[in-house]
Amino acid sequence: MGDYIAMVGLANIVPILFSFLAVVIIYKGAKLVPQSDVYVIERFGKYTKTLNAGLNFIVPFLDRVAHRVSVLERQLAEFSISVITRDNVEVGLEATVFFRVLDASRSVYRIRDINGALHTAATSIVRSAAGKLELDELQSSREKMSAEIAKNLQEAAEIWGIEITRTEITDVIIDEKTKDSQRQQLNAEREKRASIARAEGEKRSVELNAEAKFFEAERLADAVRVTADADAYAVKIKAEADAEQTRLVAAAINENGQGAVNFEIMKRQVDAMAAVASSSSSKTVIMPSDITKSIGSLQVLMESFGTKG
Repeated sequence: MGDYIAMVGLANIVPILFSFLAVVIIYKGAKLVPQSDVYVIERFGKYTKTLNAGLNFIVPFLDRVAHRVSVLERQLAEFSISVITRDNVEVGLEATVFFRVLDASRSVYRIRDINGALHTAATSIVRSAAGKLELDELQSSREKMSAEIAKNLQEAAEIWGIEITRTEITDVIIDEKTKDSQRQQLNAEREKRASIARAEGEKRSVELNAEAKFFEAERLADAVRVTADADAYAVKIKAEADAEQTRLVAAAINENGQGAVNFEIMKRQVDAMAAVASSSSSKTVIMPSDITKSIGSLQVLMESFGTKG
């Protein structure tokens, strides 16, 4: 009876043991990796694989999670370094580095202290980059220098499985003596610019005055040219009128002979006497004795022309 009970008890224990063992195997073999982490797996102390986010399985009792590595972006603690610029000015720089792990296996097997290694590399690279710039460029070109530092630091950190997302120069620290020198330089530069602006203004004023005088001379020359053209045109018209008059007189002479000539001469004598008589400066007009004769002859000629007409 006792043996039967022992056999029954053993038969019940074996399934329970197998169930317990299955649970343990599943627990040891299944690994649920968070989204922000990756697991580095070792087998007998040697790297085997890296588990990414989600449900993963390993060989129980043979494989183990050696390292849990965060893949979130990290910030290196802000650090201060002393640098000497290209124009031999010593200044202090405050900088920081942002990075994240791309290859967890290299980050744990190639370097022990990632932060310390990045700090050392960043310090050297920042000093080198700042030494290429003058003080004024250093203060105005932080973004450019940060990009150069990130590029060079990425080349150094790639072997550690690290991605440098960005670097920042947060502050440029200058001593009071250098600040005083900068103020003096700034004031001198402002005075220089003001002098140049005044000189440019005076130069422009002279140029405008010269342009105004030149424009005035051009307008005067145009006026003289127009007047000359008008006078020439008047002379031309008068000459044409005289020519026409001469032609008409010649035609009359051809038509009426000596009588037309005498008529024209007498007419001009009468016109001249009328002009003398109508002059405001003439007080007394002395007429020759043959004036009446001329007038009478003119009347006879007019009557003669009228009769012929």
